Amino acid sequence: MSRMDIETKRKLREMGVATLLDAFDAQDDTLTLGLAFEEKIKLAVDDAHFVFTQTKVEGLIRRANLRNPNAALRRLDLVEERGLDRSMIAGLGTCSFIDRQQNVVFQGFTGSGKSHLGCALA
Repeated sequence: MSRMDIETKRKLREMGVATLLDAFDAQDDTLTLGLAFEEKIKLAVDDAHFVFTQTKVEGLIRRANLRNPNAALRRLDLVEERGLDRSMIAGLGTCSFIDRQQNVVFQGFTGSGKSHLGCALA
C-alpha cells in the first residue's frame, strides 16, 4: 500500500484511530501486492480490531484485580488428576451459564485450585 503523507497520519491519530494507522504501516507491500484496495483496507481493519479487542480484554482483566490474571481455561493443568470434568470446564468456557442466569460454585479442599479456576473462568 502506498505510504500516507504526514498530514493524513496526523489526522488519523487526532481522530483516535492510531491502531488502524499502525495496521496500515505494518502491511507488507510484497504480501499485499495485487490485492484490491478493499482487501487491503479489510486486512488493516482486521488487524486493528484484533489489537483493540486484546487491549480491551487486558484492561478488563487488570481492572478485575484477579489473584491470578494469567489463568486460562485452555491452559488448566492436571484437569483429570484434580477430579475435574473436562467437558464441564469446556461448558463453563462458553459462558452460557450467564445467559441462563445461573451461578457457578467451586467446592474443594484447600489448595485444590478453586481460586485458579475462578480466575481462569473470569
